[in-house]
Order: sequence, then C-alpha cells, then structure tokens
Amino acid sequence: MLHLAVRMAGHRISALLAVACAVLGGAALITGTGVLAESGLRSQLPAGRLAGADVVVSSDQSFHPAGDLPIALPERGTVPAALVDRLAALPGVTAAVGDVGFPAAVLDADGRVVPAEEPRAAGHGWSSTKLLTDPKVRGTAPAGAAEVALDSATAEAAGVRAGDRVEVVAAGRSAATYRVTAVVDAPGAGILFADRTAARLSGREGGGSSDGRGSSGSGSGSNDGDGVTGGRVGGDGSGSGNSGATTGGRAGTVDLVGLRTEPGAEESVAAAARETIEDAGKAASGGAGAGVIVSTGSGRGDIASPGAGAARSLLILLAGSLSGIIMMVIGFVMASALAVSIGGQRRDLALMRAVGATPRQIRRLAAAQASIIAAVAVVPGVGLGYLLAGQFRRMLVDREVIPAGLPLTYSPLPALATVLLLGLAVQVSARSAAWRTSRLPATEAVAESRSEPRTPSKIRIRAGLLLIVAAMTLSAVPLLSRTVLGAAATSMAGIIGAIGLALAGPALVRGIGDTAARRLRPGVSAPTWLAVANIRGYALRLSGVVSALAMAVVFVLTYTLAQTTVMSATAQDTRTGTLAQRSLSAPGLGGVPDGVLADVTRTDGVRAAAPVSDTTVVWEYEMFGEPEVEAASAMILTPAAPDVLDLGVRDGSLARLTGDTVAVDSEVARSRDAGVGKRIDLVLGDGSRVSPEVVAVYDRGLGFGPVAVSHDLAEGHTTAGLDQRVLVRTDGTDAALRELTELAASRPGLVLAPTDTGAGDSLSDAPATVWINLATIVVLLGYLLLSIANKLVATTAQRRNEIATLRLNGTTPRQILAMMRREAAVIGVAAVATGVLLSVVPLVLLGVGFLDRPWPAGPVWLLPAVALTVICTAFVTVELPTRQALRTAPAHALSARE
Repeated sequence: MLHLAVRMAGHRISALLAVACAVLGGAALITGTGVLAESGLRSQLPAGRLAGADVVVSSDQSFHPAGDLPIALPERGTVPAALVDRLAALPGVTAAVGDVGFPAAVLDADGRVVPAEEPRAAGHGWSSTKLLTDPKVRGTAPAGAAEVALDSATAEAAGVRAGDRVEVVAAGRSAATYRVTAVVDAPGAGILFADRTAARLSGREGGGSSDGRGSSGSGSGSNDGDGVTGGRVGGDGSGSGNSGATTGGRAGTVDLVGLRTEPGAEESVAAAARETIEDAGKAASGGAGAGVIVSTGSGRGDIASPGAGAARSLLILLAGSLSGIIMMVIGFVMASALAVSIGGQRRDLALMRAVGATPRQIRRLAAAQASIIAAVAVVPGVGLGYLLAGQFRRMLVDREVIPAGLPLTYSPLPALATVLLLGLAVQVSARSAAWRTSRLPATEAVAESRSEPRTPSKIRIRAGLLLIVAAMTLSAVPLLSRTVLGAAATSMAGIIGAIGLALAGPALVRGIGDTAARRLRPGVSAPTWLAVANIRGYALRLSGVVSALAMAVVFVLTYTLAQTTVMSATAQDTRTGTLAQRSLSAPGLGGVPDGVLADVTRTDGVRAAAPVSDTTVVWEYEMFGEPEVEAASAMILTPAAPDVLDLGVRDGSLARLTGDTVAVDSEVARSRDAGVGKRIDLVLGDGSRVSPEVVAVYDRGLGFGPVAVSHDLAEGHTTAGLDQRVLVRTDGTDAALRELTELAASRPGLVLAPTDTGAGDSLSDAPATVWINLATIVVLLGYLLLSIANKLVATTAQRRNEIATLRLNGTTPRQILAMMRREAAVIGVAAVATGVLLSVVPLVLLGVGFLDRPWPAGPVWLLPAVALTVICTAFVTVELPTRQALRTAPAHALSARE
C-alpha cells in the first residue's frame, strides 16, 4: 500500500504541493504557538539580584486554583521578619538576609531622575549585598541615616562616585541629600541604605529582630512569643498590613529571606527551611504554614521580580487565545487542500475500485499518500515554527509586553504535539475526501470520475446552513455581553459562517450558475458561455475555492474590526468617564511622592483631585454551581473618585469606597450575583484573601475594568505602597494649567499629562495587545492566502485535459484565457461578496452592542484592500497555470498523466 501511494504521489505533484504548503504552514503555526505555551509553563527568569542566595524563602507569588493553571501575582508579598533568626540557625546556613524593597530614585546634577530597572523596589538595605554574586565594592558600607551606596550603573548615570553627595527620593519622601559611601559593581544591586534606615523608609520597623548568623535587612521582627506574626504564614493570607512607605502596616515583615549555604548543603537547607516554616505556621495558628514557599535554582527568578514573572501567564493566555482560531483555520485549509488532491485522483481510485479494491483500502491509500507528503513537509514546518516563536518573542519584548530577560523554552514537546495533531488532521481529512469515491459502486465510481455529482449532498447543504444560522446566532453575544469575550464571539461567528459556506457552497455556486445561464442573451461570446457552463457543471470545484477566499475576507474583517471596535469603545468609555483634564504621575520615582496631592488641591483653579492606581485581583466565584476563578485588572480608588471619574454608576455610590469595600462592573455583577450589599471573594495582588462588600455597580467596565477596590483595602498590598497617579479636574482656564505645570516642574520626577489621549479609533493608538493580535492576523492571512493560491494553481493545473480538449475542438488560446479570466472574476467577486455578507451581521451587532451604532470602528481602507488582495489572488493563480497549460500541445496533454 505504501509503495503504491508513493508512486501515485509522484504523478500528482501539483495537487500534492498544495497539501505540502498547508502542512508546512500549519506545522509552523502550531509549533510556534506550542513554544509560547511551553515557555509560559516552564520558562524561568534569571535570578538577578538573588543569584548569590542559594535558598530563598518568600511569599508565594502565584495563586493556585483547584484544577487549573497557576495565576501569577504581580504585587510583592511579605513574610515575618522573625523567620530570619529561625532560618539563620539551621545547619548548613552561613548567612540569612531579610531583604526589603521600597521606591527609591537618584537625581543627577540637573535634578533629573536617573532611570532604574524597577523604581518601585530599587531601595534596599546594605545587608542585601549578601544576596549578590561576588559584588565588587569600592568604598565602605553606609552606616548613618544620611549615607547611601549605589550600584555602578546608577552611579555612572548620576555622575557620582564614593565620597560625593547625591539627591535621593526614597519611599515617597521629599528629595534628601545623601553621602555616597560605596559603589557596588553588580547588576541589579539598586540603591543601598543602612539596614536601620531601610527598615524605617520601608515602614518595617516595629519588631527588633536580631540578625542571628546572618543579618536582617529590615532590622525588625516579631512581637509575640514564638516570633511568627503578620505576613501569610499559618493564617488566612491577609496579614500584609498597610502601605509600608507611609504607615507601619508592614512592620515586622520582610519581602524575602535569602540564605547562603555551605557547599553542597542547598537541598538539605531547603528541606529544613520548609519544616521550619510549617512548624512556625502551626505554632501561630494551629494549621500548616500557608503562603510561604522555599525556592532554589531557577525558581528564584520569579521571586526576584514578581511583576516580570506575571508575563509567563500572559504567554499562556496568548497561546490559548491563538490556538483555537489557528486550529480552525489549519483544519479548514488542510481539508480543502486534500479535497483538491483526492478529487484529482478520482479516476485512479475509481479504476482501483473496478479491479477489486475495497472501500477501506481506497481510504487507506488516500490517507497513506497524504501522510507521505505531510511527513516531508512537517519537518521544515516545525523548524520554521521555532524561528517564528523567536520572532514573536522579540515583538513582545519590543512592545514591552514581556521582560527582555524572560527566555523562551525550546524542547521537542511542541514538535511532537505538532506531528500528532497534523497527523490526525491529515488522516481524518484524507479519509473524508475519499469517502464518497470509496463507497460508490465500482461502475458508478468510474462514470463519475470525469465529472462531479450533479446534485450536491442534501446532508452537506443542511449542515452548512445550520452552521451559518449558528454563526448568526453567536453574533448576538456582543448585544448581551459588552466585554472582550463578547467581542471575541464576532470573529468566531465569522469563521463558523465561512465553514458553513464551504459546506453549502456547491448549491450556492450552482444556483449562481443557473441564474446566470437563464439570463444569458443569445449571441453571447464563447468564453462567457463556457465560463457559465463550467460554473454550473463544476460547482463543487469552484465552491471550494470561493469558500476558502471568503474565509480570508471574513477572517480579516471580523478579527481586525473586532479589535478596533473594542479599542474604540474602551477609549470612548475612558474619555466619557474621565472628568479630570490632567494626570500627575512619577514613574521614575516608583509612585507619586507624599504631599503632591495636598499641593495639587491647594493650587489655584483646581476643582478636585484624587489618587488612582491599578493592581491585579483574582475573583473567586461560582458559575452554574462550579467554582471559577478569573484574574482581572482593578482600580484603586478613594471616596473622592466621583469628583474626577464618572464610571456610570447605576447602583450605590463610589463615595462609599472606604474600608473593606469594592465597586464592580454591571456585566460581572449580573453574571456573578454581585449586586450592592453582596460580599465577594477576592485575592489581592500580593495573595491576600479578602471578602469586601460591594458598594457600587457601574456600567463603564470596558474602559475602567471590572473591579474597583477601595484605597483602604489595597493599602499595604501593593509593591510600592504609593499612588500611581493623581487625576486633576480644573476650571479649564490657562491659568490653572500654568499653575499645575509650575507645580510639576518644581518637584523632581513629576510628569503632567492630559487625560484625553485621542479618540482611540486609529491603529497608531492601539495598545500592545492589539498590535500582537494584528500581527497574528497578518501571519494567518499569509498562510491562508498561500494555501489558497496553491489550491487554485493545483485546481487549474488539473484542468489541462479540459483545456486541451477545448483547443482540439477549435477554441483559440485567447478564448480559453478569456474564459478562465471570467471564471476568476466570478470566483473573486463571489468570494468578496459572500465574505462581506457573512461579516455584515456579526459586525453590525458588534457595533450596536459596543458603540450604539450599526457599524464597527476601524480603518476605512480595510475592505477595499482585502477585496483587491482576494481578486488579485484569484486572477494571478488562475492566469499563470492556464498560460503554462497552453504551452503544451493538446495531443501531448491528453496522452500524459499528471
């Protein structure tokens, strides 16, 4: 069977080339997506400034839902400072360091902020140098409250060296002058203060922990007998406290404990540390320790930078969101290419049936032949997929979606998954394509091998119509759910409708041909008459090409316009709901310094000002009786928020956002029974569990997110402990703007910006995630068009006998070219028309649901560009093989086997 399959494949190169291209492109896309997914699961960040610590004890920076993948938590959690002494006493430990981080920035001689890698946690105690790998110190350790040490990169950028004086803004306080006592030549060392000064600036004073065999960066510890309080050990995970920079809410805690060990003692120390943590938890609460983990080796990377570690979850989400649409497109292209290939061999298969081959043998032969060409094409496709993943990662890094230090994980697993998935797809598609020929009686199979079935299958037509109806029904989701998930239903509906068109297409094409034949005038030109006859007689052949091109139209229109419509609706919500005209931020300082809000409110012309920050929460809820979790962005607001923001509150009031309270979007409130007065279960960004009361329900969740937590609730549960920005509403006069500009200029690091950043309709305003989706569209469109072009070339090449017969009957080459061009015109126009028709309903409903108008937002040039691309593809891929066929003598073409 395999030998026969190889020999048959050798005579069908042009048709099997389309299959090879489909397999190669599909292998590249699946492998690339698989590499991203595996990297999200297994890739590790470098240990960075923790590289010198053999064992790291820290808060778990992931939330672990039952039966699902972990969710990364971007805010730094804490552990009790008293653990430093306990861990320092373990056998094999040579040093134990309780490390703290807090916002800090250095100013250069011109008063400008020196850029730092992570300004929210650039400040540390001097003892954290023990966590570095072989740091080269030029100078002495800072000892007094007005002394500081800098890493070499910061010192060079600020133009200072040991012995000089430098301005430093630390923990939201005003800039103060420090004497530089040392320069530390080690990457990521940060801005280093005396340990006692670091404890005071970070708000960790209050315990008095000794440094045991090592040293504690916080200089603080426990207040109770067993030395375990606060943090998340043995409790409910909510003991983080308030903002460390401004209050004592995190007193008695450290960010992490780094342990240096004797050579070869790393594993034994890690095991002993886990036992110590468990015992401490039992002593504190009567239960096993919770929320504190022990990390070694590559696991230290996520602990060193929890915000960057959250990027791995983004890779998983990206791969998951892309996989569905990629598999649908690949399956469609694969089935279409194999249908053309098997269709060109119907005569051979029918003759084999006539000489005694069983239906099962026919299907096995078709599957074996397809598997051979797939095996040849899948190897370069897999290699291309690994290269594609690398390019995609570079784009993500350039768009600052993932950190540059996060590597991809390369292993054979994506290649193995690709081979298995494509192997299954090839087998199913090939056997399905050969099913009809294999099941026909031998005589009928031979008779039908030179023509198509006169009547399209009723089951196929009905299935296609049902899919189209299902797609139109799915299109109504944006009317019911004004969310990103609701918008995703638009592109999914378009693709399902295109698949339905592929099934019902023969009847549609035949109907078009019959209608055109009835309207032909007497004396019509021969090429036109022949083109109409071909449309009627070969509806199955033409419908496959039309449906494939229509899918390209539908895919580009629905996928792109869904992105731009959501972007426009988001911008519209934000623009309408933002009452403030200006925003004050200090990204280089890690947050807005203390006193800025008060200074702003005292500025002439300012009507209102309120701090606003962003964080991440994990919402635990029940859906249809099953527990569900969802990570979502959340705003941090104060009761003053209604003066600068209008979230479209429909129930309750944002003025009640004090203490243990939240506000939620109306969409999630309805679906999760979270109305005013209800309590919901949230996990804050540092892993702390809370059950706040809902005090307001608002409508503009698309622009402002599904959740807004009170400032009091979030206090102490963010990495920096500072507000990210202050929204300012003025009287609109130029004088007020001048006053604010002068205020921003008088405080180093402050940035004054307008809140109205545009309409949001232009792709130039698109966020990074939209650009990623658009890049995916381009890649998929290229794959789709290449596969369609190969299919058209193969389909046209298989008509060499037909072209030769026409020439022997007196048809001139010019007439044949005219006939083929008319068919190409019908193919192109029909594809564009059906693609637009399948896209109209989903896009109209999308516009109504998101923008309150019956059309989407997006570039006006998109439809003409897509139409021109599709029509040009149809013409070029029909014209070139036709001209090639005309170069062959008719008698030779009829005598030769393809």
